[in-house]
Amino acid sequence: MSLDDNQTILIVEDDERLALLTQEYLQKNGFNVGVEADGRKAISRIIEEQPSLVILDLMLPGADGFTVCRSVRHDYKGPILMLTARSDDVDQILGLEIGADDYVSKPAKPRVLLARVQSLLRRSTQDVDLSAESSKEEQNLIFGPLTIDNSRREAWLLEEEVELTSAEFDLLWLLASSAGRILSREEIFGELRGIEYDGQDRSVDVRISRIRSKIGDDPIHPRRIKTIRSKGYLFVKEV
Repeated sequence: MSLDDNQTILIVEDDERLALLTQEYLQKNGFNVGVEADGRKAISRIIEEQPSLVILDLMLPGADGFTVCRSVRHDYKGPILMLTARSDDVDQILGLEIGADDYVSKPAKPRVLLARVQSLLRRSTQDVDLSAESSKEEQNLIFGPLTIDNSRREAWLLEEEVELTSAEFDLLWLLASSAGRILSREEIFGELRGIEYDGQDRSVDVRISRIRSKIGDDPIHPRRIKTIRSKGYLFVKEV
């Protein structure tokens, strides 16, 4: 993925030293980077500036990271990378449930943070060459009342747009484009996060639950996205 002048990152972090070090590191890797220390001000900046990606800490003055994420999610479609306490499953799961696209545990190693940023931007930025080579049919999947358009990164249910985060759309598209085949968590993690599944991370399960509710699938007895015990997930072509 080539970087351009339009790829901007907003770091929302009240630790000035950490924010500046992160800003300098990302700038050296070709990004335009802004910093905001106040959560309430961050809400306005994210909506007004529409950065390519937001790196969001949880502990902030004015409004905490959860409030920021929840407040901007409807008006901001870009990826949100949340910084959480190490091994704090509660923070990680809650962050995903309110719309964060991924998380990194603090203190985050610079190379790990950069890898997550690049991965999120690679998935959220439309690849023009891929779109040009792919046919309209390959980019548009229809399953009864559900339509998924990969070229526009949008989904509709009964002609009403389904509000999905960037990460949720990526997961939905991955499952739908592999309809009829069971995808293991290892496959999903490798494809979407570029890391090995550690056997405990619940981010995929959380996103599956959110996607089900948004596309009208019964969360208790799902018919469209089925959980296959000890194997993974199956997107059903016909329900």
